[in-house]
Amino acid sequence: QTSDGELLAKPLEWHGEGVEPVVMLIPRASDPALGEGDRILARLQEVKGEDHHYDARLIRRIGTNPRKILGVFRKGAEGGRIVPIDKGDGKEWTVAADAAGGAKDGELVEAEQAGPKARMGSPRARIVERLGDPSEPRAVSLIAIHQHGIPDDFPDDVIAQADAAKPQGLKGREDLRDLPLITIDPSDARDHDDACYAHADEDPKNEGGHVLWVAIADVAAYVTPGSPLDREARKRGNSTYFPDRVVPMLPDRLSGDLCSLHEGVPRACIAVRMVLDAKGNKIGHSFHRGLMRSPASLHYEEVQDAIDGNPNDRTGPLLEPVLKPLYAAYAALKKARAERQPLELDLPERKIELGADGKVKSVNFRERLDAHKLIEEFIILANVAAAETLIAKRRPLLFRVHEEPAPEKLESLRENAQAAGLNLAKGQVLQTRHLNALLNAAAGTEDAELINLTTLRSMAQAY
Repeated sequence: QTSDGELLAKPLEWHGEGVEPVVMLIPRASDPALGEGDRILARLQEVKGEDHHYDARLIRRIGTNPRKILGVFRKGAEGGRIVPIDKGDGKEWTVAADAAGGAKDGELVEAEQAGPKARMGSPRARIVERLGDPSEPRAVSLIAIHQHGIPDDFPDDVIAQADAAKPQGLKGREDLRDLPLITIDPSDARDHDDACYAHADEDPKNEGGHVLWVAIADVAAYVTPGSPLDREARKRGNSTYFPDRVVPMLPDRLSGDLCSLHEGVPRACIAVRMVLDAKGNKIGHSFHRGLMRSPASLHYEEVQDAIDGNPNDRTGPLLEPVLKPLYAAYAALKKARAERQPLELDLPERKIELGADGKVKSVNFRERLDAHKLIEEFIILANVAAAETLIAKRRPLLFRVHEEPAPEKLESLRENAQAAGLNLAKGQVLQTRHLNALLNAAAGTEDAELINLTTLRSMAQAY
């Protein structure tokens, strides 16, 4: 606190260049009282020409976990009330005039409990976000979350454990901070789960070979067995993705921060170092619990552009030392893939794009670049290495099993292929290369999507 009563905050972690930024809290009348030493989660806005770098508006004080409410605001003489969306929640919430956040009558709002529970009368709430007309598209995912019971609130003990987590240091870890492990993700990604780095193998016995590193965030360093975080993650099982938001499996302190491999900051990781021969066969691997520091968080399109001869300011310096060796390792893995002949289904993912008003702007096919395929191939290989290690150690684990397709399903596929003027080999042991030959023959024709979907449906479901 400054002498004239202003509240200043500083980052919990600062590894950037230059001076540590000064953050000034802009309090609202309905905010809880804050004092020196409090840790807060806040929404930042950069400011120019002031004696501080960011304005901050409080989301919540760390160590507290106020109950969230989603409902329709009904304006009254003094503030108003919130009628919850959730049909099972019969009670209304009272909103004081200074806690309404400018909400209009009939708007969908997100609010949180304000102050302790009242013993008499309606509980009090403070509006934290106005979401507009309840029938608007951007309200749909929030209403779906509530009506389907997707757990988007974390219990107090889970938040307390996440909030208490401190960044892992070097103790008990290998120092991998000098390895240029880059992350490649969609351009709108908020978190970075995996990183990779490759270089030519210098071992004369492995001429033309590659060394490939794949690292993932060491979530187990923070989510310990049997802890509140572990129990909650087990209950959720996964994160849930909507076009405009994500309901994470772990609180944001972990999912968006300590377990995200952000550029320029040290992060606990588990890395696998894999050695490939010139033909792309894995000839050895080892696992390492380390501390890494990614030099860059890149997105698929800019990586592909750089390889195609159009580097930008971020990818230019990384092109020769980092990107080209990654693509060289991928080229070797492609050779091994051609030998292995896994099923090559072409079923492009569709991406829903929303405009600023929350309405659907377009539903387009996501372009599949070599940059996407490279990351997929690396992750598959890292999974193979993990499975081999666990099998060798005779540790119990889950496998995902694909059994052979049923004969009647293959007959149905054969009939579909013939109707499209294509052939699927008969009277021999069917192998994936025969299916790939059919898919290749269909590629570029008007029946391509049908043949791909029918082939997918003829496969036995994995278990």
